[in-house]
Amino acid sequence: MHYLDEEEVRRLLRIEDLIAAIRQVMIEFSEGKWDQPLRGVLAQHGGFFGIMPASGDSMGIKMVTYYPGNAGSAHPTHMAVIALFDPKTGEPLAIMDGRYITEMRTAAVSAVATAALASPVATVLTLLGAGVQARAHLEVLPYVRQFDEIRIWNHNRERAERFAREHRIKSMPLEAAVRDADVVVTVTSSQQPILKGEWLKRGAHVNAVGASRPDWRELDDSAMGNVIIVDSYEGARNESGDVILSGITPYAELGEILNGSKLARANETTVFKSLGMAVEDVAAARLVYDASRKEV
Repeated sequence: MHYLDEEEVRRLLRIEDLIAAIRQVMIEFSEGKWDQPLRGVLAQHGGFFGIMPASGDSMGIKMVTYYPGNAGSAHPTHMAVIALFDPKTGEPLAIMDGRYITEMRTAAVSAVATAALASPVATVLTLLGAGVQARAHLEVLPYVRQFDEIRIWNHNRERAERFAREHRIKSMPLEAAVRDADVVVTVTSSQQPILKGEWLKRGAHVNAVGASRPDWRELDDSAMGNVIIVDSYEGARNESGDVILSGITPYAELGEILNGSKLARANETTVFKSLGMAVEDVAAARLVYDASRKEV
């Protein structure tokens, strides 16, 4: 059985391949080709410990921790390990670091949603949040749309300005950053709404990535009054504060949009509520494992 550390995972995981694999697994999930129970979460010691198994063409489990108090320290807020198994024999195939996979598969799912739901001529991208996921989305979203202008806001203005200088983008106040943006990505640790629907231009697309607990929110009721697409109906009903507290009914799973069973709503404002799923982690881990085997 192989062990792959983060350095090896980074070297082996190609973004183009990851986006394609995520697109395929989202379709397969919505077609019932994967078994994936709800994420089990233990809240203790100031953090969260999640257990995420999934089985389909591949089989595996991610064990992930989220410790928000690590922000600004030597330890990441998210850390993970993924174990991969042969679904036909049950043989353990590999254990690998899952932090980078979590980071990049999250942005890859947003890229898949953006390709399916955002305007083909989207040119303005806004990032709300200036952490790891902001960097990942900044790297991955240009694979599906070419942005002429990229803006960033963070509750810590100095951090946003530092991020903007580093990546040569614009740091802006919150409302100004959202107004007229074609694609908005919310990747904050906020537990209260920071994005108001009245700021969104008609036809904008939002990737709502933060607020992964049933009592946390990033979007207000007005924003959630648009066309809502989720990664999983079951996950959204049980884990998403944005969905639960707004009382909305999601229009579709992303996989249903991708396979054509639900139509993308042209010219309407769309929100993709991304909670993250084990099928995404297992699909990404399989890519890494297969790439490592080619080098043997």
